[in-house]
Amino acid sequence: MPNLNATVLLVLTSLALSPPTLAAAAGAKPTIVLVHGAFADGSSWNGVASRLARDGYRVIAAANPLRSVKSDADDVGALVSSIPGPVVLVGHSYAGAVISAAAVDRPNVKALVYVAAFEPASGETSLGLSAKFPGSTLGGALSPPVALPDGGVDLYIQQDKFPHQFAADLPAAQAAAMAASQRPITSAALQESQVGAAWQTIPSWSIWGDADLNIPPAAMAYMADRAKAKRAVVVKGASHVVMVSHPAEVADLIEAAAQ
Repeated sequence: MPNLNATVLLVLTSLALSPPTLAAAAGAKPTIVLVHGAFADGSSWNGVASRLARDGYRVIAAANPLRSVKSDADDVGALVSSIPGPVVLVGHSYAGAVISAAAVDRPNVKALVYVAAFEPASGETSLGLSAKFPGSTLGGALSPPVALPDGGVDLYIQQDKFPHQFAADLPAAQAAAMAASQRPITSAALQESQVGAAWQTIPSWSIWGDADLNIPPAAMAYMADRAKAKRAVVVKGASHVVMVSHPAEVADLIEAAAQ
């Protein structure tokens, strides 16, 4: 006859464990947190997220307020801290600065993936890194700044220039839709000095397109080399939204980081 006490203990233990705890106990895959950058939104990750989910990963496309590096990093960091088990933190464009700060002192972040993204060191700014090498034409594509009640300004890309500047390798209709739904970023966020650079202590991976007009490809190569990226992938002909135009390559790199 089975040991009744042992059976009851096993049932109670199973009930007490939350699903994430059970998953962690079984050696589950890490959660993938995707953070969009300026002039984009969470939908820019759709192609990547569907591939990761198909391969058994839990995926969260975090909302990035695009207000300031510190406050955006605090929001993303709070989300990361709420997730049981390991996390792979992925950032596009300006969100590279955000994840670099958000991952500091968060031990469940096992890897960082930079997708056409900034990787600033402490004291650097996104704007400064973009100007470090020639090639960015973003300044000439911006609309007149939108004044905010707090005295700051929001930046948008002119809709008629958006397809060429931001998404030249996407179908025209898709790029136009992204232009209409773009999320603005404050000018101050791009000029804010970085505090904390998690890539100095957490393994990182990088991917970008060699036709990026927002962040010079030479700047991204410099940052990936400085961070000693485990793997750096350059996608030929890809625009700044490499995760939209080449979701398979981006998802593959994220999965490599998740191993």
